Amino acid sequence: MANLKTWIRAARPRTVLLSFSGVLLGGFLAARLAINGEFFYPFPILFAAITAVLLQILSNLANDYGDFKKGVDGAHRAGPQREMQRGEITKSEMRRTIALVAASCFAFGAMLIFVFAKLTWQELGVFAALGIGAVLAAMLYTLGKRPYGYRGLGDLYCFLFFGWAAVAGTFYLATKVLDFSVLLPASAMGFLSNAVLNINNMRDYENDKASGKNSLVVKLGQKKAFIYHCLLIVGAFLCLTVYLVLKHAPVFSYMFLLLFLLFFKDLKAIKTTKPELLDPFLGRQVKHSFLVVVVFGMLSLV
Repeated sequence: MANLKTWIRAARPRTVLLSFSGVLLGGFLAARLAINGEFFYPFPILFAAITAVLLQILSNLANDYGDFKKGVDGAHRAGPQREMQRGEITKSEMRRTIALVAASCFAFGAMLIFVFAKLTWQELGVFAALGIGAVLAAMLYTLGKRPYGYRGLGDLYCFLFFGWAAVAGTFYLATKVLDFSVLLPASAMGFLSNAVLNINNMRDYENDKASGKNSLVVKLGQKKAFIYHCLLIVGAFLCLTVYLVLKHAPVFSYMFLLLFLLFFKDLKAIKTTKPELLDPFLGRQVKHSFLVVVVFGMLSLV
């Protein structure tokens, strides 16, 4: 039976910070309205964060199971060995844990929208559908007969759920304000999340291609995937800048742009690094994205 340390590794803690970042950004945007005197519900942000983290863990566990079952996690995989690949977690153990985490996602999501968010019946319907879709998307990336991650659609899921749903959804649940300009920072978070996925897929390019896992990187090829990666980073900073312009933010709010230097340094390094050695940049992308959210969010509150 797998021990606690094994399950912690299987949950991939370094990626959990990314799912929390989207909710945190939505929370910062909501708090900005509160500072301006509008009403603000804090509890939805807390439960949205818990639900988002559970969804990330669910996705990680389901990916471990799905890739192992389909034979993608073989000896030639470039990234760190996964727990099922090592034989430390059995198929039955993983299935039970996936079911438990999925149930937890539904439980906390239900508390979020039915108890703390104070939604109308129409709003409940929309967010219930969104929650069910998020759980299914987290599982079907590699599970099922036609997993969408094997057809190059993972980036779309990542953008919609880790970007738009996490940021704009949290903002609306906390404020009940429909502000379409929030889609700009939400898109920025989606781009940064896709950059994490892109590094992962660039690292696993050879193994994925040989195993029939047609990620977007496999479809594009390594050179175009790097160009795509550059566009994701530039697009994220551009969206955040345009949002500040639309909100007539003070000049000091643009200081977050200095963080672009961290990403630029990594881009230069990624360009000359062999795919199988890209794994450290995945963790750096997560940490730098979180830093952007914190700095951007704090500056927007001043």
